[in-house]
Formats: sequence, C-alpha cells, structure tokens
Amino acid sequence: MCGIAGDYGGIEPDVAERMLDRLVHRGPDGEGSIEIAGNWLGHRRLSIVDVEGGKQPLKTKSGDLVMVGNGEIYNHEEIRENFPRDRFLTRSDNEVALHLFDTKGPDAFSEMHGMFAFIIAGEDGRFVAARDPVGIKPLYWARWNGNVRFASELRAYDEDWQPHVEAFPPGHYWTPESGLVCFATAVPRDMEELEQFEGPSEPGAPIPDSILKRVRDQLIETVEGQMMGDVPVGVFLSGGLDSNLIAAIAQRWYEKRGEKLKTFAVGLEDSPDLKAARAVAEYLGTEHYESIYTSEDALRILPEVVRVIENFDPSLVRSAVPNYILAKFAAQYVKVVLTGEGADEIFAGYEYFEDFETEEDLHTELIRTIEGLHNLNLQRGDRVTMAHGLEARVPFLELGMIELGLSLPAGWKLAGEDQPEKRLLRQAFDGWLPEDFLWRKKAQFGDGSGASSVLQEKMEETVSDEEFERERNEVDPPLRTREEVAYYRIFRDCFEEVRPSQVMGRFATA
Repeated sequence: MCGIAGDYGGIEPDVAERMLDRLVHRGPDGEGSIEIAGNWLGHRRLSIVDVEGGKQPLKTKSGDLVMVGNGEIYNHEEIRENFPRDRFLTRSDNEVALHLFDTKGPDAFSEMHGMFAFIIAGEDGRFVAARDPVGIKPLYWARWNGNVRFASELRAYDEDWQPHVEAFPPGHYWTPESGLVCFATAVPRDMEELEQFEGPSEPGAPIPDSILKRVRDQLIETVEGQMMGDVPVGVFLSGGLDSNLIAAIAQRWYEKRGEKLKTFAVGLEDSPDLKAARAVAEYLGTEHYESIYTSEDALRILPEVVRVIENFDPSLVRSAVPNYILAKFAAQYVKVVLTGEGADEIFAGYEYFEDFETEEDLHTELIRTIEGLHNLNLQRGDRVTMAHGLEARVPFLELGMIELGLSLPAGWKLAGEDQPEKRLLRQAFDGWLPEDFLWRKKAQFGDGSGASSVLQEKMEETVSDEEFERERNEVDPPLRTREEVAYYRIFRDCFEEVRPSQVMGRFATA
C-alpha cells in the first residue's frame, strides 16, 4: 500500500516534489521517482510484500518501462507462472502489472484480482494509468493546459490544479492514444453470464445447505487469500457480524501456524461496540487491543478527519472519526488490517433495505450501492488508514465474492419484522460463533462506537437556523442539515479551490 503520483506532458521538479511530500503519510517507508520520455512517476512506499526488494518505481530488465503502484494483486503468484521466472526483478506483487502491460497491453489488466491503482511509462512514449474495478484504491486525475496529472489523493495537487481534479473511474485505464477505456466492472456487465441460483423469493424461505456452504467457502477462501504479505495482518473488530466472521476465519488461519491474530476495537468507554468486540475476541482467543476515546477526543480531531477523508457527508464523518482513532492506534502494532466493508452492500445489511418489498427492487439497489462504494465508504476507509501508514483490505469486495453475492436470489436477503438482515450470511456461519454474537443486531459503526451522538449534537450547536438557511445552498444539491453545514465549513477551509461537486460521490467518472 502506497501513495503514487504521475504526470503526462512534463512537470516542474518542485511541483513533483510537493506532490510526493503531501503523500508521505501513505508511504513512510521510502520514496522514489523517475522522469522518462518527458513524463514523471513518483511513489511513496509502505513496504508489505518483498519488504527488502520491492522499492519503486519498478522496472523491466532493460529499464525502458517503469511503473509505480498502490495496492495488492492477490493472484500475482498465478500470473507469474505464465512468464519466465527470470523476467521478474522483484517479488513485489505489483510487478505483474508491468509485465502484463508490456506483453499483452492494457486490456490484460482484467486478469488481476485485487485492489490497485498504478501508472506505467516507457522510453518509447507508452503511458497508462489504471484503477481496480471496485475502486478500492484511490486515484484522481486532472487534465489541464495540455498535461494529464495523477495522484492518490486530492490534497497532492497544487491549488491551481485542484479545480480540475476528478476521480479516476474504477475499472478503467487511460492512454494518450485510446483515452479512457473500461477493462472490468465491479458488477458483471452481463449478469446472465453468472451462475444463477434459484429459490423461493419470500422473506424467511429456507436457504439450501449447499448455498450456505458455497457462501461460507467463498468467504473463507477470500479472507485466507488476503492474508498474503511479509508482515502480520490484523482485523478491525467492531463486534458486528461482518468483522466477527473475518476475525474468526483469520484466527483459524493463524492458529494453524501456531500464532494469534491481532484484533483492534475502538469506542467510548462502555460503548456497545467495545463490549461486543471484547467478548468476541475472548471467545476466539485473539490478541486483542482496545482504544478508548472521550467526547473531547472526538471533537478535537474532527477538523483533521474532515481534511483526511476529503469529504463532509455526516454519516461518513461520524464513522470516520472512530475509524481514524482506531487506525492510528492499530498502526503501532501492524501494517495491514482486514475490515468488513462491503458485506452490507452485498447481503443487504442496512436498515433501509427493509423498505424494499420485491426482489427486483432490492437487487437493483444493491448494485447501485456497490457501484457507488468507491466515492463513499471506501474513500473513508482508505483515507483514515493510510493517514497512519496502515493498509486496509476488504475481503467482501473481492470480485468473486461480489459475483457470488449478486447471483443469489435477492429474496434470501429480504428482511422484515421477524426476519433479521443478512440472514443468509449468519446461517452460512452457524456454529462458528455463539448465537449472541452471530445474531447481534447491526449498528452503524459511528453509533456503536459512540461517536454519532457526540458529533451530531455538538456540531449542530455551531450552526444557527439562520446560518443554515443562508449557507445550505453553497452546494448543489443543497446541504441537508445544520450538522452537514458545520462539516462543510471545515472542508471549505481545508480545500478552498475544490468545487463542492467533487465530493460526496459527485466526482465525474468520465
């Protein structure tokens, strides 16, 4: 996990240096940059795979093609088997992208499974930038005055460039010759090509054991596949279903090796999440760590959190504050954590999903939320962890997991008065956790950790009704609450040159 930047068309050395300096938090272990054929690539490194030899920019043997990358390619070992061994100069998983592009062209990026953003440039003028299909790893770009510039975060750009910055669309690559091209999507382009499972559509209908086993085996395979790396992997444990299951799988993986999983929880003293995570960790036998914060702590770091997540959406801010505290704490012990992000979007975990009465409507909404994750929850998760040089991996959002989840009848996900959310996922792991843990009702992270009530009340007090009416229309669409106006004020002070339309999922995607 790292921070990257690049420029097609030429960049002044001092500007390049500033861009990398602003990304130092994403990669405290090293820095590298190169100018090639008039273009520039820069990299800040957080060393996880090939700690000793994976320094970037990565190069081909001839040195005529170079790349900088951010993220993890989980199937890099399988891809390597298709190349001569002596072709690779490092064990870095990112290096497979370099050789796929060199031998097959950019459409071959669809062969990679993982979370990534990277830029490749060659002596012969070749240039390409790409981002993973789900948008787990961030990438922003700006086209201005004949140049095209790229960076992992909005803050990397100078003020005069910021008004031109857009989110680089997930699952796309860009080359000077072809422009923007889609090479893969988070949701399969043709759902009919997926294996389709059939079953009764009414809530509460029995789910076949074969389906439950399929879901269980897929998640186990995905979590175990994401344990890769040369450094220990921990888990953010909220005490909720999603992180509980990931922790249970990861702990079994570590136990086979005679080790213990490190788990991390955060909350106000006596908050529900803290208590639940403590009980789950004790049951699983993990090496558990807790970070307890106060209301004063949450309010003190709030401006920094808004700046870090580059967003002012209230639900995002409320959950980002405890996540930021937790990431800072966990970074003292590990460089990588697994999180439960994405399970609610695939298995219909949010409370508002209960309002959907038909399979078709629920399925359509699940697709919409999955496709929008890169501008919301994934943005928050990336920023709060990378602010402290910590890599967050999201097993539920690996493409195989998404495809399986969307191929299941939405009727098995419909919730109701006597039917809890994510029943399918809970039943799939029956016996892995005590009933109280497995069937605990979902709470939003900001609610369960205690941050929501503190922030909402205090921030609303800072904005009068008159000020709300006067300021809410500074953004299109208008700001919705006094709390949101308070967060927007902080954001506006941090990013004076950024258009409000560039945040909250409003980034242009083409």
